[in-house]
Amino acid sequence: MVDPGGSPLEPDTKDWTWVLERPCPDCGYDASHVHEQDVARLVSEATDPWPEVLARPDAAVRPDPATWSPLEYGCHVRDVCRLFDERLHLMLTEHDPTFANWDQDETAVTERYGEQEPHVVGREVVEAAGVLAARFAGVEGSWWERTATRSDGSRFTVLTLGTYGLHDLLHHLHDVGVAHP
Repeated sequence: MVDPGGSPLEPDTKDWTWVLERPCPDCGYDASHVHEQDVARLVSEATDPWPEVLARPDAAVRPDPATWSPLEYGCHVRDVCRLFDERLHLMLTEHDPTFANWDQDETAVTERYGEQEPHVVGREVVEAAGVLAARFAGVEGSWWERTATRSDGSRFTVLTLGTYGLHDLLHHLHDVGVAHP
């Protein structure tokens, strides 16, 4: 993949679902410590720092040619919140849906992440996270066990979708030098 500026980026082809079974050695996230009642609050806490991160004067600057800038990470976090809200909505309204594939690297290029306005993205991250957090806050009882399948065959419950998504949000804070809330 090549970004709009022509710098080579290695596509992320890892299957990150392992974070549901063991702590992340990079960011320290441990999904086993997250409970149903924590998910909505943690989505908000994991995204609240983004406006400040994106207010940095160097927010659009990559630390090296093969690593996203804070702006690009912020765009990704915003889009992850939007995607997870769509997926959660499907899980709550359909029986055992299958999620369409999402190519995050292609989205970064197509949506020109590195050219977006940092202050706008900061606001959009918080807004998208607020919608996602509100949807998780509305989940009760046995609805946490509703299931779905990702296009690659990975299975999720509403709870594991939440804990999996939280890793993404928290890991990207780590990527831009912000400690977990």
